[in-house]
Amino acid sequence: MTLHELKKIIDTLPSMPRMPVLFVGHGSPMNALEQNIYTRSWKDLGEKLPRPSAILSISAHWITEGTFVHVEAKPKIIHDFYGFPKELYALTYPCPGAPEVASATQEILTPTIVLPDSQWGIDHGTWVVLHHMFPNADIPVFQMSIDVSRSHEQHYELGRLLMPLREKGVLIMGSGNLVHNLGRIDFNEEAVPFDWALEFDTQAKNLLQDGDHRALINYENLGQSAAISIPTPDHYWPLLYALGLQEKNESLTFPVEGISHGSISMRAIKIG
Repeated sequence: MTLHELKKIIDTLPSMPRMPVLFVGHGSPMNALEQNIYTRSWKDLGEKLPRPSAILSISAHWITEGTFVHVEAKPKIIHDFYGFPKELYALTYPCPGAPEVASATQEILTPTIVLPDSQWGIDHGTWVVLHHMFPNADIPVFQMSIDVSRSHEQHYELGRLLMPLREKGVLIMGSGNLVHNLGRIDFNEEAVPFDWALEFDTQAKNLLQDGDHRALINYENLGQSAAISIPTPDHYWPLLYALGLQEKNESLTFPVEGISHGSISMRAIKIG
């Protein structure tokens, strides 16, 4: 498909009121089965959001060399985890794909090379949340991968370029965790949050409220609690895509807050 043909796809998408942007802390895959404070909050959020024309998820669980968008009309559901109850593997989320919007995304991100993908699908960073947020699975969903070779700044700037999709009614959702240290996880569901997890989660909340994107992009400069909270950047990068889409003076709220298993922030952010 040529760039001209891709642009025509964008032009044919109906204009709609600008959609909000989400960053969601997805936590354990077991959240798909459980009814807890986090999953109830996702359900409540889905009921309050305007109905999207499609959903673009940028999940911490699709890390690639290069940037890809999934273009299948019937994406497969990926159970990309191990050692969980069989009931979890029986769950599915039979949403349609959004191949036309995925192709339009390729054009929007030009000159960045974004390649079509037909092998991935919908991973648990996406469907575990949407299972509660939009339980009917009737909204088209597609994913965009996170290029491991890009800098934090480049992830943020790539997110900014996705703005035209908001004007077409597409809900863009980054799915990861602001604090994500599995090496220090406490498997007790009633675990008390570690001091460093609370410290960084609160520090990040304050920076988000202040609109200090620069500090959040350069999180390595935020001290030891940030270093322990983000031992690898994969679950943090989706936040940068969401922040890139926040316009000046645009509202930001926290529909979900809390620390799960001591070392996992479940904070969700709604922009707009």
